[in-house]
Amino acid sequence: MTKRTKEILDLLDEVYTTEYKCYLNHDSAEQLLIATMLSAQCTDARVNIVTESLFKKYPDMEAFANADLKELEQDIKSTGFYRNKAKNILGCSRKLVEEYGGKVPNDLEVLTSLPGVGRKTANVIRGNIFHEPSVVVDTHVKRISRRLGFTKEEDPVKIEYDLMRVLPKEHWILYNIQIITFGRQICFARNPKCEECFLTKYCKEYKERKKKGDKA
Repeated sequence: MTKRTKEILDLLDEVYTTEYKCYLNHDSAEQLLIATMLSAQCTDARVNIVTESLFKKYPDMEAFANADLKELEQDIKSTGFYRNKAKNILGCSRKLVEEYGGKVPNDLEVLTSLPGVGRKTANVIRGNIFHEPSVVVDTHVKRISRRLGFTKEEDPVKIEYDLMRVLPKEHWILYNIQIITFGRQICFARNPKCEECFLTKYCKEYKERKKKGDKA
C-alpha cells in the first residue's frame, strides 16, 4: 500500500465508521440476496420500503420459488425493471431451493452462476454475510475510485481487480461502505461539494477543474 493510499484510507476511517454497515435491510443472506438484486437501478431507500412487506409475504427462498411471476412483478414494480428482476428472482430462488437447500452459498463462482447474480451482488453477499474480503463496484465506487486515481477503467470487473491490487484486503468491503456514504453526502456525480470535501488533495478531477479555472 502506498503512502498516498494510506492517507486516503486513514481520512475515510477518521470521517466515517470503521464498522460494517449495509444499507439494505435484511435478516439473512437470502434476504440480502433478493434486496441486492432489487437494488439495480434503484435506491436503497426504495428497496427497503418494498422489502419490508415483500419479506413478510415471502419469508424464505421456497416461498419466492413458488411465487406467481405476475404477482411478484407487481410486488416489486416500484423498484424498476420489475419484469426482469421478478424473472431472475424466481430463477435464482428455484435454483437455490433445488440445488442448495434454499440457502445462499459463499462461493463466488456458484453465486455468479445463479440467475440475475453478477459479481457485484455476489461480492455484497460475500463481504456482508460471510465476511470474505470482497470489493463491490457500484456507481459510487466506480466514479470516486476514478476521481481518486485508483483506476482508469470503466468496466466494473476491471475496476474491481484494480482496487484489489491497490487496497489492503482488510479494507475492501469497508472501502465500499465508506465510499457509498461519501458519494451520497459529498462526491455527487454532478456538482460535487468540493468545498466540503476532505479528499480534494487526492482528487484528479478537482485538480483538473482547478487548473481550468486558473487559466480562465
